[in-house]
Amino acid sequence: MSNIDPMSGPHAYGQSPQPPQPLQPQPPRRHERNQSTARRVALAVHTIADIAAVFLGMWIVLYLLDANEANIFVEFVHGTADWLAWWSQDVFTMDTEGLRVLLNYGLPAVIYLLVGHGIAARLSRA
Repeated sequence: MSNIDPMSGPHAYGQSPQPPQPLQPQPPRRHERNQSTARRVALAVHTIADIAAVFLGMWIVLYLLDANEANIFVEFVHGTADWLAWWSQDVFTMDTEGLRVLLNYGLPAVIYLLVGHGIAARLSRA
């Protein structure tokens, strides 16, 4: 028994072979999209924590440098820092005003950084 067919395999007789179709780009899979979304959320949480810590740190520096509290920028930074640190006001009551400001505004800055970065790291691993 011999095979006289010049082409092996299934094919249609009397038709020219079709050229191979180019591969279409596949949309990202659900898992990849979820990872991308998680990374974006992690970046947002990370950025918000950093911004909060920057405002608290700026107020500490402005206070220690005895900035003019009547200035609109200094007022804005002080108001924002008060809003961010409302929960930690007067945790430390010191006689030295500079040390009191450093501790009462520095504590929330450190907590925001630790919690925000921790949440962001957890989200980016998900």
